[in-house]
Amino acid sequence: MKQALLAALCLVLCSPLLSQFYMRGEVRDDKGQLLAGVKITLSSKSNTSYYSGNAGAFGIPSLLAIDTINLELEGYESLKKAVQTTKYQSLVMKMLPGVSSFMKNSLTSRTKNLTVDKNSLPSVAGESYSYLVENEFVNASQYPETGFALNVDRASYSNTRRFLSNEMNVPPDAVRIEEMLNYFDFRDPKDTIRNKDFICHTTLSTCPWNPATQLLFVHLDAPRLNLDKVPPSNLVFLIDVSGSMERPNRLPLLQSAFKLLVENLRPIDTVSIVTYGGHVAVVLSSTGGAEKQKINNIIDSLVADGDTPGEGAIRTAYSIAKRNFVANGNNRVILATDGDFNVGQSTEKELEDLITLQRASGIYLTCIGVGMGNYKDSKLEALAKKGNGNFAYLDNIREGEKVLVTEFTKTVYAVADDASLNVSFDPAVVKDYRLIGFDNKKQAISDHTSELEGGEIGSGHSVMAVFEITPQKDVKADSSVFAKLNLQYRLPGTDSVLYRRFSVPYSVQPFDKADSSIRFATSVVMFGSLLKKSKFTKNDTYLDVLNLARSASGKDNYLQQEFITLVQKAEKIYNYKKKKK
Repeated sequence: MKQALLAALCLVLCSPLLSQFYMRGEVRDDKGQLLAGVKITLSSKSNTSYYSGNAGAFGIPSLLAIDTINLELEGYESLKKAVQTTKYQSLVMKMLPGVSSFMKNSLTSRTKNLTVDKNSLPSVAGESYSYLVENEFVNASQYPETGFALNVDRASYSNTRRFLSNEMNVPPDAVRIEEMLNYFDFRDPKDTIRNKDFICHTTLSTCPWNPATQLLFVHLDAPRLNLDKVPPSNLVFLIDVSGSMERPNRLPLLQSAFKLLVENLRPIDTVSIVTYGGHVAVVLSSTGGAEKQKINNIIDSLVADGDTPGEGAIRTAYSIAKRNFVANGNNRVILATDGDFNVGQSTEKELEDLITLQRASGIYLTCIGVGMGNYKDSKLEALAKKGNGNFAYLDNIREGEKVLVTEFTKTVYAVADDASLNVSFDPAVVKDYRLIGFDNKKQAISDHTSELEGGEIGSGHSVMAVFEITPQKDVKADSSVFAKLNLQYRLPGTDSVLYRRFSVPYSVQPFDKADSSIRFATSVVMFGSLLKKSKFTKNDTYLDVLNLARSASGKDNYLQQEFITLVQKAEKIYNYKKKKK
């Protein structure tokens, strides 16, 4: 009994001495930015882990006056050093070389002499969009080469449709013309050949809105995978179930859309489900595609409630994807949310950095946006680009079926990574040019270190890009080459860069003689330009777009006929307000 009392007394008397040191400090990267979520251990307490807070700060009890601290964070070199626990510690972690290049602001296109527009209109109340700067004409003698990133994003079109269907003006920064073109497949319907490499078609025509210029259409068809040989998928559904997702056009819409996807899973595919609302939860561990009822039961059981701890949810989803990683397979996190991350790291830059650290793992990211009023387009777009993935917006269940069923292979099976196209013009033929769409964010233009960052291309995707060019005087139309195209990309899972080169002959055709797909693509360009309030099409009207779209559309093409309906709605919305003024 006496021995037990002495032991207890000793513990009471000695315990203050065992934790008499309390070390405080902060962790930054080599650029001076504070780092959150850094794992911290001390040699004197090696079995206990601590983490830096959102502001990069930490406070840790220590047993020693001089201890050894260990710092770990994915994407950074581990740091181990002896420290005095009585002093405030300012610690610096160096980013790994393979990650640092991705952390810069990324350009959508490499366009020279752009200036930042200081009079950008604010985004619609409650929603956020990246401020974009429209590409200007570039002097071909000074800058004969330009380039742009290729991707399969098409969220802008369905989001635009949502505004017009609700009889609302479309925020100009919500309009990304390249994504509106991406929404449509401009391939010949009679073309059923499964191409194993990129195919490039080009057309040069007169310009319907400016008789002094011409339009160059660059149409790329990506390789199409043989569905019988599509590799197994390791999918992680990361679903926002926070309180803001309760409305019918949010979580219920996503539940219906994901169940459509589940019906197309094969036994070799697996699905895990992570949710985040009041907390982060793994509601379904890796489950084979044959167990459709089990997966659907979990999807049906989801209920919206709580805050939005997006940061922790993203980390958890990637952790599960890594745990079930399929070598040479399709490993992908599918994030579905209204984008309102309000707990943890929440700014675009913080979320971009978080995703960038994950992209080296070989796991892709598909972002699916829903909702209105607090929809954060800018955040989801940033995540998709930094996550080496793609981005779609669901405004109805038909769009869910299009993205996750009809175009499933385009959405989730990549055939090319870091894809970009470089275009070199002959200054003897081209006086100046401008790339339509592929506009850059304000901060990317302001940052002189920004670099062009390639995109991900899905199986069988059709990409259309349009240049407006001013020819030199007295240039005669012939078959000589006036532009050269250099496609650059990586095969998924490899580091080797592949190149494909194409030549463009200078052969101009009248616009009204151009193929119907070219004329319809032009109507999409004009529509986007009007919605963006572009100075380059200020003399055009929605009736001009309507007439062009009608003459070029297929009567049995649902998407093209729907586009005509949207133009009609825009004409009524915008012209009514003009008449009212």
